[in-house]
Formats: sequence, C-alpha cells, structure tokens
Amino acid sequence: MIISRTPFRISFFGGGTDYPAWFKDHKGAVLATTINKYCYISCRYLPPFFEHKSRIIYSIIETVKGAGDIKHPSVREVLKFLKIRDGVEIHHDGDLPARTGLGSSSAFTVGLLNVLYALKGVMPTKDRLAREAIHVEQQMCQESVGCQDQTLAAYGGFNFIEFGGNNHLQVRSITIPANTLKGLQSHLMLYFTGFSRNASEIARHQIDNIPQKQFELTTMYDMAFQALDILKKGNLEKFGKLMYESWKIKRELSAKISTSHIDDIYDTAMRAGAIGGKLLGAGGGGFVLFFVPLAKQKAVKEKLKKLLLVPFEFENLGSQIIFYQPSGK
Repeated sequence: MIISRTPFRISFFGGGTDYPAWFKDHKGAVLATTINKYCYISCRYLPPFFEHKSRIIYSIIETVKGAGDIKHPSVREVLKFLKIRDGVEIHHDGDLPARTGLGSSSAFTVGLLNVLYALKGVMPTKDRLAREAIHVEQQMCQESVGCQDQTLAAYGGFNFIEFGGNNHLQVRSITIPANTLKGLQSHLMLYFTGFSRNASEIARHQIDNIPQKQFELTTMYDMAFQALDILKKGNLEKFGKLMYESWKIKRELSAKISTSHIDDIYDTAMRAGAIGGKLLGAGGGGFVLFFVPLAKQKAVKEKLKKLLLVPFEFENLGSQIIFYQPSGK
C-alpha cells in the first residue's frame, strides 16, 4: 500500500491570468499558498482474485475490467499516461469537499501521479508533477483549467508563480518574516458557502470572455506584483484592502462568478468589519476568504454564524508520499 498526501490551495491574487488562452499572448502571475487541508490517495496493485481488474473508490465505487472503462477522467488518463496496465485499487479521501474552489481536482491529479509513480518505484520532481498534471488535465482530459492549482499542489508553500514567455512556469517561494506570515494567517477567515458551482463551466465562460477582458486581466496581473511588494513591506491592512479591489475586478470577468447569495455573504462580512475578501476558485459557490482585523473577527463570526467557519494554517510541503509499503505485482 502507498499513500500520497497533497494540499489544497488558497489563491490571493492573479487568478484568471494562469489560463493558457491568456498567457500565450500576455503574461500571468499568481500569489497563492497551500493550506493544511489535504487530498489523500492510497493505491496498490490489485490481487487477481476478482471478476474486476481494477477498483476505484471516490464519491462512487467503480469496478472495471480495463482502464479504458474507468469513468473518472483523471484516473483513466493518468493510468494511460503512465502506461500502467496492471490492475490497481485506488482510494480517495479529502479533508474538504470537492468542487469548492480550493484546487481539489488538481490536488487529486497531482496526488494520483505521485502515488502511481511511487507504485512504479519512481520519485518525480515537483516540477515534473506540476507540468504532467497540467498536461493530463488540459490536454488529455480537455478540462477548462489554468496552471496554478497543479503547480501549488505539487510544490506547496507560499509562492509567486509567473506564466508566459519561454519558461512559462516560474515558481518563486515567498520569503517574508515569520511574524508577517503569522500575522497574515491570523487575519484570514475561511467560510464554506455551499455547493452551487461547476468550476469547469464557469472557467470556460471566463476563457471565452478573455478577448473582451484584457484590461481587467492586466490589472489583476499587476495586482499580484503589488500584493507581493505589500507583503514584503509587512503592510497587512493594505494587503486586505487590495483583496477587496481584486474581488471587484474579478466579478467583472464573468456574470457566473458571483451570485446574489455570495454577494449577501460578502456584504454582510464587510459591514461587520472585514477589510477585504474573495471567492476562491472559478466562482459560483464554494469557499469565500475574508481578511478581518482581529478586533472585528468576533462580529464577523456572529453575523456569519449560519455558515461553516473552517480553521486552517499555511503549509509548505506540497505533495508527499506519507506511507510506502509496496507489495509488488
């Protein structure tokens, strides 16, 4: 049995500029971090005692005679990509629900690549995991996804990632004082708004709008650099205010990003004392992140008491093999 653990992510600035449809002609940049909420994938070669050849367990259970029969697109295509023809059992568990804006789908793909490489006795680099997960999702699965989620899941940590140019994937680990990082984390409140989105559909709408949204995307790209500079100077309140400005622009990228329900939650938090915030992921639902001064957090909790507040911490390990006991074929 082999088990991988891969973190989910929180993206602060630049989301939307990591789509190839944008950065093939422009440049993209994202400021984001991974958190201590994870996707766990266990796998083993399946003993040949069953009618089925492989067994895949996630929100449903698939028992199949061949990899081509697998319905889960990421599992099917990763097995094809790695040329794994033996029967396998793959089991997925997650700390937080899927399709909620935390990069869970890409964490799954990265974690699956990592655990299946381990099954083959291979230790891939973080760069390889990121690039191959991007290839599997964008080219093989034909998903409307960007490039930040796979990169963050593979690398882990607080990163500034640039897209475009000859080397379109440049990852820089953010080096700021520990007290600044701790202060930022203490100002953040993560709420679950409910299930009401299809990330790929919303992302496709954003991608289709790119030709008409060059000003907004260029501004969001610039904001990623502004936010990085603000963090280096330790001005946390200014960071929170920039989150508010970024959210106003992100809402302009597609009419599908926000809903009246999300707008009500956001406005309630702001009236209670939040300085800024943003809906995570493509939009439409899932998790919303607020930047709230410590003195105002009690008031925000009271006003949003009907929503689930999720405590979290930053993490910096990325996708890891946390249990390795191969049994052979």
